[in-house]
Amino acid sequence: MHFGIRVNLGQFLQQLLQVLLVGMTIGMMRNVVPALAESEFGVPRGSFMLLVAFVVAFGFVKGAMNFVAGRMAEQWGRKRVLLLGWLVALPIPGLIYFAPSWSWVVFATVLLGINQGLTWSMTQTAKLDFTRADQRGLVIGLNEFSGYVGVAIAGVATGYLASMLGAREGLLWFGMVVIGLAAVLAWLSVEETLPWAHDEVKRHAVQGASAFRPRYPQSVSDRPSTSEIFALMSWRDRRMAAICQAGLVEKFVDALVWAFWPVYLHQQGVSLPGIGWIVGVYGFTWGAAQFFTGRLSDRVGRHLLNAWGMWICGAGVALMPLGTGSLWWSTSAAIAGLGMAMLYPNLSAAVADIAHPNWRASAIGIYRFWRDLGYGIGALGLGAAAAWGGRIESAFWFVAVAMLVSGAVLFRWGEETHPRLNPAT
Repeated sequence: MHFGIRVNLGQFLQQLLQVLLVGMTIGMMRNVVPALAESEFGVPRGSFMLLVAFVVAFGFVKGAMNFVAGRMAEQWGRKRVLLLGWLVALPIPGLIYFAPSWSWVVFATVLLGINQGLTWSMTQTAKLDFTRADQRGLVIGLNEFSGYVGVAIAGVATGYLASMLGAREGLLWFGMVVIGLAAVLAWLSVEETLPWAHDEVKRHAVQGASAFRPRYPQSVSDRPSTSEIFALMSWRDRRMAAICQAGLVEKFVDALVWAFWPVYLHQQGVSLPGIGWIVGVYGFTWGAAQFFTGRLSDRVGRHLLNAWGMWICGAGVALMPLGTGSLWWSTSAAIAGLGMAMLYPNLSAAVADIAHPNWRASAIGIYRFWRDLGYGIGALGLGAAAAWGGRIESAFWFVAVAMLVSGAVLFRWGEETHPRLNPAT
């Protein structure tokens, strides 16, 4: 089998299209739904914990699905798990359209969490299967670039559709088209990539098969159990633990952007299309910059980009409530998006660097479990902070401080993982 982007370009582009549609599926829930939670779905004003309930549900469900998706993919194959994720998503637009109360929105978000945990995990894992070790930063950067451009496009598009057709009907048509198209393409055009992973294992068994010498964790079984990998990722290997805690905390930012940015901007008098564009600046900056930051990490390493990304992203969050006007809010959104672009693909690339091919899919799944658990934990934290402070701005300070501290932990406990820049001896 042949490895690399160029020789597998057709499938690489198919997988990028898949993750674009994955991003558009979650993006349709991130502008209109929270902004109109009070007027359209009956959430009482000031009910911060009730408002974040759907993000909490999403985070815990997606985290759990990431945990199992890696193991499922190693047994069933990547394509079957991807298809299952799209089948679960089919009812979501109808649930939003017919929702008589906020509880229906929460249930739809549970299905969204299952969908995202299965589909986004598989698009990333599949591309890592058939690309080279020296392309991982670029691969994950392009993957997240495509996904978060999809998130941003959906936020802007649904804002306009809601203004023209109404919130429910706009989301219904957008969701049906995106999810239906994704399911059909996954069935007809996506290939199974598990054979590439098996072939990589065989190549590693041949002495000198690769010029790279990754710093794999020591004392790990050839075929480790789920509990062994979970312990390794969560506390046994300090590098993996540092990456996992950083992944968890950086999702506090995304929980804030999802649950409270639209509400905050709506309270400041910004229209739905205007909210879509300001939040879209965050998504577009995050998505577009990853095209460069992923590739940059293949040249200069992951570690410093990850730590500084945490701090810059936190600074962008802190700036949002300190000023007024669309230009100020858009600038703070762009700074947060730039920081996220520095860290987001490169935390995943760092895991892929030091995870053995035998258990890489499981390692990525467990990292993504901890990372997306940050949606739920972060949403609870920012809801509690807003309730305790009596104002939505308190949630911004909670997230900014958490990012500062987590970045320091990552800087202290982590190390450079790129096998060319810090090879095993």
